[in-house]
Amino acid sequence: MSEHESEKRRRRRSIFDMFDELFRELNEELEEFMDEIWRYRPMIKPEESLEIYRKPIVYGFRIEIGPDGVPRIYEFGNVKRTPRGRVAVVEEREPLVDIYEEDDKIRIVAELPGVDENKINVRAIDDKHIVIEASNHDRKYRKELELPVEVDVDSADAVYKNGVLEIKFKKKKVEEKKGKEIKIRKE
Repeated sequence: MSEHESEKRRRRRSIFDMFDELFRELNEELEEFMDEIWRYRPMIKPEESLEIYRKPIVYGFRIEIGPDGVPRIYEFGNVKRTPRGRVAVVEEREPLVDIYEEDDKIRIVAELPGVDENKINVRAIDDKHIVIEASNHDRKYRKELELPVEVDVDSADAVYKNGVLEIKFKKKKVEEKKGKEIKIRKE
């Protein structure tokens, strides 16, 4: 192998290098999050401190590598960042949701464990925005979704089984606009 080829090979990053860097960054974020929690601990009144520890803290993420090769991180749970960069534990959890675009339909899969099907509310704000809300005993979920294309809301078909909600929508057909030729007259 020539010196030029070996140098080129050293500069090329493998997918594993990208994951190592991503996990290093996630670890740093987690350490900052834990520092933030411990920083505010002395501000908590003794009677409130037990209540905070009774509430579940749920945080997770999913990594997806898009068609452009850029990794995207999607977070879920009840840990949120405030606009000022602080960390807050909210009552509603954001469920893990996947959106699949198929030829003629959009399929949404949401994980809502521990919820009865009659406690789930799915609402279409418009042809591209859906809200999923669910609550049961001590669990509350809420997620607003922006779909990649407009859907026919009336075609919705939702099934809930074993803590997983699956919603299917037919895509709206894009109507081709018929053009009209305009005649030019001579003056």
